[in-house]
Amino acid sequence: ESKRQEQEALLAEAKLEFLNEKEPTTSDKIVSVLPYLFPLMDGLQYGRFLLGAEDGGNPFVVILAVLYTLYRSIPFSGFVAFFVLNFLGGNPSINRLVRFNMQQAIYIDIALFFPSLLIGLGGLIASGAGVQVPQVAGELFSDFMFGTLLITLLYCTGSSLLGKEPSSIP
Repeated sequence: ESKRQEQEALLAEAKLEFLNEKEPTTSDKIVSVLPYLFPLMDGLQYGRFLLGAEDGGNPFVVILAVLYTLYRSIPFSGFVAFFVLNFLGGNPSINRLVRFNMQQAIYIDIALFFPSLLIGLGGLIASGAGVQVPQVAGELFSDFMFGTLLITLLYCTGSSLLGKEPSSIP
């Protein structure tokens, strides 16, 4: 019985080693935040009214602008990022927190597609009906979407830096 329990313990340890479900290290916590740059870069289109209102002196906006320029200068960057995150998210040797955040970043990015679809369809229907949508309505919708994205990403990064999976997003 003792030998069987010892073998089970060794098997459980080997499984844990293979799946890398250990407590995340400090570097794992930091790396787990990086996948959220993917939905942030794709969601910056919604922040154009809020971020464009600055006079260019905000260092956060300048850093975002540089990152966005680099991101968009690579052909098919969103497509490549999607497949890289998807591939690495299935790698069991990467810590579970990092894998979880890679998959969640993909889901958040996919969720950003639907507001764009609503804007496109709404504009098409409004123009077909001869209705002019006020510009302020579009700005409010974009500001709301960007604020929602920022709150979501702040929750995810905060939880990840604390070593917890940000699994409370509906």
